[in-house]
This record gives sequence, C-alpha cells and structure tokens, in this order.
Amino acid sequence: MNKEAIKVIGFDADDTLWVNETYFREAEQEFAKLLSNYETENKIDQELFKMEMVNLEIYGYGIKGFMLSMIESAIDLSNGRVDNATISKILHLGKEMLLKPVEVLDGVEEVLKSLVDKYRIILLTKGDLLDQERKLEKSGLSKYFHHIEVLSDKKEENYKNLLEHLEINVKEFLMVGNSLKSDVLPIVNIGAQAVHVPFHTTWAHEMVKEEETNGSYKTAEHIKEILNWL
Repeated sequence: MNKEAIKVIGFDADDTLWVNETYFREAEQEFAKLLSNYETENKIDQELFKMEMVNLEIYGYGIKGFMLSMIESAIDLSNGRVDNATISKILHLGKEMLLKPVEVLDGVEEVLKSLVDKYRIILLTKGDLLDQERKLEKSGLSKYFHHIEVLSDKKEENYKNLLEHLEINVKEFLMVGNSLKSDVLPIVNIGAQAVHVPFHTTWAHEMVKEEETNGSYKTAEHIKEILNWL
C-alpha cells in the first residue's frame, strides 16, 4: 500500500460498518418456511435468488426490492395459489428487516475516530436511499464522514464518475469494504487502492471466482488492521 499517496478514504456500509447480510439470510429461512407446502427449501432459495437477479435492474439493491422479489417468487412457486395471509407475512418480514437495530461491527468507530482528522472520509454504499440514511443515523457514525453517497451500483464507471464529481484524484483514493466484487476489484481496476475486510456471510451475487481475485489490494482479517498500514 502506498500510504503516502492516500488523501481520501471511502468506506462501504453494509457488512463493513454494520451487520446486514445476516438479516437477509434469516429472512430467506423464514420465507422458505412460509412456502414449505409448495417446494423444498433449496428450490425456494434458488428461485428467490433468480427472481432477485431479474429484478435488480428494476428495483435496484435493498430490502424493498428483496421484499417484492419474495412476493413474486411466492406467487410463482405456488402457481398463484399463495393466500393473502402468507403475502401479509412476507410483507411483515420485510418491514421487520427495515426496522432492525443497527449493530455496528467491532472496531469500526475506533478506526473512523483515528482516521477522521488525517484523511477526508467518505461513505460509499449502494441500496435504498431511505434505508441507508436510517441505518447511518441509527449507527451514530455520520459525524465521521465528509460526504455520503448512495450509489445505484458499484461498477468501475460508477466509481469513476463519483470520484470525478467529488474532484478526487484516483491515485489518492483508498476504498475499504467487505465485497471483492463491489468494493475492491472495480477500485483496483481504475487505479485506486483497496482493502478487503471479509464478512462471515456473503450474498451469492457478490461472490467472485478465484481467478477474478487477482489484483493489488490488501486483505484485513479485522478492520482495525488498516490502522497499521496508514
């Protein structure tokens, strides 16, 4: 890592700053139980994931799109026989997710507090704007960020456009996040630096093949490790 070049540090939010994916896995398990009369758990999981992928371009990332995908999947898997009570329970599952307390991950605030006076710190996340704003407010971390951006996606072009808009030199930028696909590889590919901080649970859509993981980036087992490199 070329720490002398770094002036701006971007942090991902979900599963980097606070718990997120765990709640989706729990909701998927409850969804499978609700539809157990129609299909096996494995089949339900597969069909829900397929529906989410189809809907990403329409609904984008986040809980609301996930909720709608669950409803559509329930209709398809039951051949239209799913009852109103089950649909109501699916909606309740989604609302429960939106109202979850925000569990800030260990070491996160310590890291932000240590870096905020040395670097320009920005939050770069994707998902539903209202939900991300809610989580940031509940986390108590907003005071550490100079800028907050909720992106529709995290591809190379998204990062290029944002860094240009914020007048950030790509060579002076470091990104920290849990997803190789969204937070690390696109950043490395545009010439910036990145640190991968794995989370114990990864959404299938965010997984990458081993041959795709080549690139110059650091991996930290715990977010506090980055303090040793900066």
